[in-house]
Amino acid sequence: MHKITHGQGFGALIGVAVMLLAFTLIDFSGWWSRATIANVVHFTSILGLIAMGQALVIISKEIDLSVGSVYGLTGVAFITLTPDLGVSGAMVAALLIALVIGFLQGVAVVKGKLPSMIVTLGGLFTVRGIIYVWTGGSVHNFAPEARMHPVTRLLGGELFGIEAAIFWLILICIALNLLLLATRFGNHLLATGGSEDSAESRGVRTDRVKIAAFMLCSLLAGFAGIVTLADRPQTHVTLGDLLELEAIAAAVIGGCLLSGGRGSLVGAVMGAFIVTGFRYQLIALGAPSSWFITFVGIVLIVAVIFNQKLARRFGRSV
Repeated sequence: MHKITHGQGFGALIGVAVMLLAFTLIDFSGWWSRATIANVVHFTSILGLIAMGQALVIISKEIDLSVGSVYGLTGVAFITLTPDLGVSGAMVAALLIALVIGFLQGVAVVKGKLPSMIVTLGGLFTVRGIIYVWTGGSVHNFAPEARMHPVTRLLGGELFGIEAAIFWLILICIALNLLLLATRFGNHLLATGGSEDSAESRGVRTDRVKIAAFMLCSLLAGFAGIVTLADRPQTHVTLGDLLELEAIAAAVIGGCLLSGGRGSLVGAVMGAFIVTGFRYQLIALGAPSSWFITFVGIVLIVAVIFNQKLARRFGRSV
């Protein structure tokens, strides 16, 4: 809580409060209806998983533009490999694909000394192209028996009385916060993003830290894709399109500095809630999709400025 009130996630906390107040005073198309809240929370859970992975990469002073395509490819792999490998086998194979993509991109950035924006932009187009080739541009569905498989129900049904996506978001958020705040890896990640040279002088293997961050980011994007398809098992070639921009916006709204070394995973989830909430309100108003993209762009710029001001005020230690 100290970190939130001193900068990390503070902007997202204010944003959530303002958004809820505005939607309460001006109730656009039943914001507080059970159906709307259920949909917003569901998609917040999906975007939140991806945003937390993006936050880890941003904390390391890098960025991953491929998460939307990785999300889509992993979902496609999960659906299309199920007839041959079974649900469990397809899930493992799909997650391995995501891990390999993250590993290759991390190695290209670290060993090739290439800008992560260029590497992952190339990854975005490459992976999206693979989706088109793999699916042939057609829609794929789960077989009825696969929908009733225990793994599918575990990922896309309900757990302990709550929607599975929400349960997994909470569980993974707790685990990642422990990883970031209570382990050597977390300390090394923050140190790497804060000052790579300083971290290396203290014996931190910054190359391994960054590769691990890219792998975790891709793994979370892939897991989010599987959770999505387990609940709504139908693929299409645009699955995850532009999701990388929403994830970056959510992470930055949540308090991540693009200059690295600072960020909040809980803040990233709150940022995902803000992005998803406004998406639903714009849909309810009948606004064209371009309005949402405009909103994301404006909010991203405002969040970057706000975070930089907080960083200067409270220092890089916040």
